[in-house]
Amino acid sequence: MLKRSAAIKAKKAISNTKCNRFLVSINVLGSTGPIRFVVNEDDLVCEVIKTSLTLYARQARLPTLGTNVDNFILYCVNDENRDALSPRETIGSKQVRHFLLCKKQGTSHALLPNEKISKQMEEEKGRNNWKTWLNKSFSYNIQSHCML
Repeated sequence: MLKRSAAIKAKKAISNTKCNRFLVSINVLGSTGPIRFVVNEDDLVCEVIKTSLTLYARQARLPTLGTNVDNFILYCVNDENRDALSPRETIGSKQVRHFLLCKKQGTSHALLPNEKISKQMEEEKGRNNWKTWLNKSFSYNIQSHCML
């Protein structure tokens, strides 16, 4: 009987605590579809940006963004004043669940050596692609006929 009353008290204590977690949806500018994950209401914006960049990289999405939190800005999608959120602001302060992650103007992340090699391989693959060759030949034929 004593164990049962202790279990009931524990359940009541858990149910009395306020649940301050919610699902956020973050669209990354230039990517296909949002990243969704659960955050605490009192998490800082910089932590949410870091989590979204980590998930974005894990899913191998394109374009590659890097991992430097300082290069990104988080906007509320439904906010009327269109101001970026402060990195030290809590994510729950605006009572919004949909956000837009953008890269700051004038920032570009330095590629690691292995990323440079993979970029070069992708560019070479694009040059040797038969579809690329076919499109270039069609555009050449169209341009040469238009000039006649």
